[in-house]
Order: sequence, then C-alpha cells, then structure tokens
Amino acid sequence: MQEGRRVTDAAALEVVTMVYAGLSNKTIVSELQAYGCNALGLSGADLNSIEARKRPVKTIDYGFAGDVVQINTTMLNQLLALQITPVFCAITHDKKGQLLNTNADTIAAQLAIAFSVHFEVQLIYSFEKSGVLKDANDPSSLLPQLTPSLYANYKADGTIFAGMIPKLDNAFAAIEQGVQEVVIGGTDPLGTGTVLKKE
Repeated sequence: MQEGRRVTDAAALEVVTMVYAGLSNKTIVSELQAYGCNALGLSGADLNSIEARKRPVKTIDYGFAGDVVQINTTMLNQLLALQITPVFCAITHDKKGQLLNTNADTIAAQLAIAFSVHFEVQLIYSFEKSGVLKDANDPSSLLPQLTPSLYANYKADGTIFAGMIPKLDNAFAAIEQGVQEVVIGGTDPLGTGTVLKKE
C-alpha cells in the first residue's frame, strides 16, 4: 500500500482478476439473484464499460493500477432499460488488451458521476465501519456529517488516514461533479453513516 492505494505487480494482477472478477463478483451476483435482483457481473473490459489507463509513474510506481478514463453509459443504459443490474468488480482495461486493477471506490464514484447526468444518484460506500470515525477504534465516534474543510483538517492532523483518504477524495469529487448525495457507511437500517456535504 502506498498513500492508501495498492501497488499491483503482474503476479498480483492475475490473482486479483481471478478473485475480483471471478469468485467475489459471482458470489455477489448469486446473492442478489436470491433476492430477486437480476444482476450481471462485469469487469470494465466487458462491453468496454470502463476504460482506464495505467497510472503514470511519478514518485511511486503503482504497477498495473488503473485510473478511469471513460464510462460507457450508452451500453450500461441499455442494460438498465432491460432491468439488468450491473455489478462491477475492481478490474478495468486500457482498450489495448491490458487489464488493470482499479480502486473500487474510484469505480463507484466514476459510475455515480457518469449516471448523475441521466438520473438522480445516491452513492453509498458500504464497508465494515458505520461511517467515518474520529477514532478508528471507537464506533461511538461517528462523524454524522463531513464537509471539505473539516475533511482537510482531519486529514492534516492524522485523524483520517490510510485507505479512508482515497475513499473520501472520491466521495467529495462525486459531490462536486453532480452526484445528489454521498453517504459513507449507512448499512444500518436506522440510517447511521456519514453524510458528505458541500461547504
């Protein structure tokens, strides 16, 4: 991990492709089918749905990590019109035959941004915590709301660190680019989670 993002060499890319695009993706799809949701598991290479490029080497070489270039909303809208729910894994492609490991939070944010042109979009990042915590080890320290300035302060003093940084960077980018609402956490039926707000 470097700056909260994974470095991916060729061997790791093979493994994550098998796990993300294979076992994990199909497990989620099969569970959704059990709830009556007609889901289709996809990588970014399928239907040319998510094109990415290999992250350029600056101070860190992330290997086969990809940054999203384009979402094929035309093709995905056709799936939605057929009442098919696409389920994406964290694998994209560069349209030159190379698969890339792309941050899942980035994929979620870019999909939300792309579809906010067509729909009212709510982006929910569901993970093992109830939301953004002031103390990572204290579930009661949930921050109910977060703004860009508060985020900058918490990042500067080390309260928010590691993998939460790319998650929140993507979340705030989504709000700035048209996504209606972004919630971090929010899997609790009582509605807990951190709601991101503009200033």
